[in-house]
Amino acid sequence: MSSSQKLLVIGGVAAGASCAARARRLCESAEILIVERGPDVSFANCGLPYFIGGEIGSRELLAVQTPASLKSLLNLDVRTRCEALRIDRAGKRVEIHDLESGLIEWRAYDKLLLAPGASPLRPDFPGIADERIFTLRNLQDMDRIVAASGSGKRAVVIGAGFIGLEMAEQLRRKGLSVRLVELQPQVLPQLDAAMAALLESELHRHEIAITLREGVARFEPRADSLRCHLTSGKHFDADLVVLSIGVKPDTELARAAGLKLGARGHIVVDEFQRTSDPDIYAAGDAVETLDRVTGDRTAVPLGGPANRQGRVAADHIFMPDKAKPYPGSLGTAIVRAFDVAAGITGWNEKRLIAAGRPYATVTVNDNQHASYYPGAKPLTLKIIWDPESGRLLGAQASGFEGIDKRLDVLATAITAGMSVEDLCHLEFAYAPPFGSAKDVINLAGFAACNRRDALVSHSTVLPDDPRVQVVDVRPKALAEAFPAPCKVINIPFPTLRANLNKLDRNRPVLTLCAFGKMSYFAARVLAQHGFTVSSFSGGLKANVDPRSPARMPAP
Repeated sequence: MSSSQKLLVIGGVAAGASCAARARRLCESAEILIVERGPDVSFANCGLPYFIGGEIGSRELLAVQTPASLKSLLNLDVRTRCEALRIDRAGKRVEIHDLESGLIEWRAYDKLLLAPGASPLRPDFPGIADERIFTLRNLQDMDRIVAASGSGKRAVVIGAGFIGLEMAEQLRRKGLSVRLVELQPQVLPQLDAAMAALLESELHRHEIAITLREGVARFEPRADSLRCHLTSGKHFDADLVVLSIGVKPDTELARAAGLKLGARGHIVVDEFQRTSDPDIYAAGDAVETLDRVTGDRTAVPLGGPANRQGRVAADHIFMPDKAKPYPGSLGTAIVRAFDVAAGITGWNEKRLIAAGRPYATVTVNDNQHASYYPGAKPLTLKIIWDPESGRLLGAQASGFEGIDKRLDVLATAITAGMSVEDLCHLEFAYAPPFGSAKDVINLAGFAACNRRDALVSHSTVLPDDPRVQVVDVRPKALAEAFPAPCKVINIPFPTLRANLNKLDRNRPVLTLCAFGKMSYFAARVLAQHGFTVSSFSGGLKANVDPRSPARMPAP
């Protein structure tokens, strides 16, 4: 693309603004126009829930750039409150409607970037048009929720994914009574069930009511409230409802232009973000790119990938010979609910099962830094790998501190194609206030290698076979204070070798403890004494329902 040509960007925020900014740094003389349907061209949409809850005190902090600042800094022509109506691909022009003045005009382009984003799902439930039902996409949505939550006392959040959990936390911080409603049998369905258990426990601790395995049937406006009717017949009254049940790509413009779309309606792009029209690029929540783990097609509606895709598009437009392809997305994400954080990178177990892909997994527990240093807090880490090659496929973590650090390391490891053996030998910055000499990631690598070397057999479910001898190797006092949810034989690990005669060598054994480490030690002892034995992976802390008495309280 020559320096005198025109780049037209439809949509701002992450992908569009990132592409335009990079384009200007690459070419000072290009004519760059951003067309944005809303009133704000660049804002921190991930920060919206935290302004609602009061953790971010200034609305102005969320307005990252304005048309005036982009003109001053980058000499970009930014038109807000302007909607792209249709694309004339043959004529290489876009029809644009100025929503303020009513003017409709055609604007020519040499290269076009589509960054329309995604819209929150708002299913056609009866009563859905009630003004007390909100979604959260932009600053104006945020303002409306702030106003409603200032006068309301009861909130229902539909959907317990990342945004739903953030909204439930922030509305509770404001003093509202909050109920979460989720169609799946767990909160944060993006994680495997056991890894979300601590989050659920934390939500209960902060008096957020949780209703699982329930969908919305209809909304009933009442004189002093909005009644939410669920599919089971239950109902709850609310002063406001927030829908957080997912997003759909905003791709009608691309569809009308005849661009190729994927099975779920996303714009199909190549490794340089080009659509089926070589002069039209697309980036952000509306596109379908590669999955970095498997090479399959995927859509990841996150700010990080959107920004990087916008940059790739600009690079290919202005320096095609040097541009590096977009390598794909992992879907790395994290959420905080009060004092607990949880997150994921790569594939989870449920997704692998649905895809019919082979995998293996271990769950380990440890503290975020040296246990003897004040402030040590537990975290749980789950890794998933290919059983043949040992290559990492995904990871999940939950706990009180250090969750982001571990997810970032493991996202890097997956990107680098590392195996579980590589995790054993990763070197971390270690001092007692920051970590342990053997980080929990190292421990996960050790546990995975033990399994690959057939040193231990793992189980993540408690047996219902009466032949299985479940041996609880925790200290007697702990086993009695927090009993396992099944019949056990309590033999504290230090006394195990002296009490082998209490076990039947002709019956299988499952060892369990609180965190999984001692049960592994016990399994190794028993295996070398002729028992058929497996270890309860991750321990009771990671694999038992959060409302069970077997789960020890959070620190």
